[in-house]
Amino acid sequence: MKISTRAQRIEPFYVMEVAKAAQALAREVADTREPMVFLNIGEPDFTAPPLVQEAAQRAIQSGATQYTPSLGLEPLRERISGWYAQRFGVDVPARRIVVTAGASAALQLACLALIDAGDEILMPDPSYPCNRHFVSAAEGKAVLIPTTAAERFQLSADKVRAAWNAQTRGVLLASPSNPTGTSIAPDELRRIHAVVQERGGVTIVDEIYLGLGYDDAFAQTALAIDENIISINSFSKYFNMTGWRLGWMVVPDALVPVVERLAQNLFICASTVSQHAALACFEQGSIAEYERRRAEFKARRDYFIPQLQALGLDVPVQPDGAFYAWADCTHAAHKLGVQGSWDFAYELMRRAHIAITPGRDFGMADTQRFVRFSTASSMAQLQEAVARLRALLG
Repeated sequence: MKISTRAQRIEPFYVMEVAKAAQALAREVADTREPMVFLNIGEPDFTAPPLVQEAAQRAIQSGATQYTPSLGLEPLRERISGWYAQRFGVDVPARRIVVTAGASAALQLACLALIDAGDEILMPDPSYPCNRHFVSAAEGKAVLIPTTAAERFQLSADKVRAAWNAQTRGVLLASPSNPTGTSIAPDELRRIHAVVQERGGVTIVDEIYLGLGYDDAFAQTALAIDENIISINSFSKYFNMTGWRLGWMVVPDALVPVVERLAQNLFICASTVSQHAALACFEQGSIAEYERRRAEFKARRDYFIPQLQALGLDVPVQPDGAFYAWADCTHAAHKLGVQGSWDFAYELMRRAHIAITPGRDFGMADTQRFVRFSTASSMAQLQEAVARLRALLG
């Protein structure tokens, strides 16, 4: 069978390959004194809160399970609009909000709407691997620009200006970022967008971790800068609805009918039950619970990162959001007699039964030195991981 060149360009999602190996080993050690501790997947250990679950049940029981408009349920778009006003003080009209089958669908729709074959999209290195693959699937080319800890592993206006050429279509950024948990300073994002606008390009910002921000200096949506910025968001992270596959995007008015046409053909609509359930995300009781959980994620960060530092796993930039630690494993790998993050991750899995993610997924700029720890697991799991790391590396 002949496989398309498009499919062949898409690399494996290595975090899932590592996860498969960890799951296989987990079955072997499940009944031992050291069962597997999973710090590799970026998925909250919390599930949808009670009001959301009850709303889903009501939708099923009442038969509210048929197709919705491709742009999403109007009440849900209104609730999302209200959330921007309440949380960020930004006016985002519901007419510009498109509800999607997860942030993945939103990114796919944005790329298909805006990228032609051969167009180049500038992205930071390191960055979330699937984002560059969405560009590739749309026949574009993701151009990864190396970043440093001094830049918070984010692009700068100067680097965007220097990298721009005749093929460049725009930038795809993430704030906060996976794998680093770092955000772009609002003033720098404003400068980046100005460079892009001067050249007639597009600015796409992945904001799926925006709700999980811990520093007021960064906790602002890119939509506060300009309505021409395209923002991607999700119910998976802050709202703890990963498997419900529900997200949204905010686009300029002129792009709404284009995205609607694509969504009609590719997805029809996002899950109807998930949409009805998500209406309850914005109830006062749900928001209070989400804020309690956000505080818990911050407490996990504040506990875990100093422990990593003490063990020689340097985290060069304190993450201001999300639930990741981007750690230099050079010293720790040397202690275990291996080189590079890939071998270190597998050695840690084998000897300490801790699953983490090597840097290979996230780019090529020095990523062989870094591993990503997820702090989305419980405090008890993080404490157990630290105890095992200390026994192995201390």
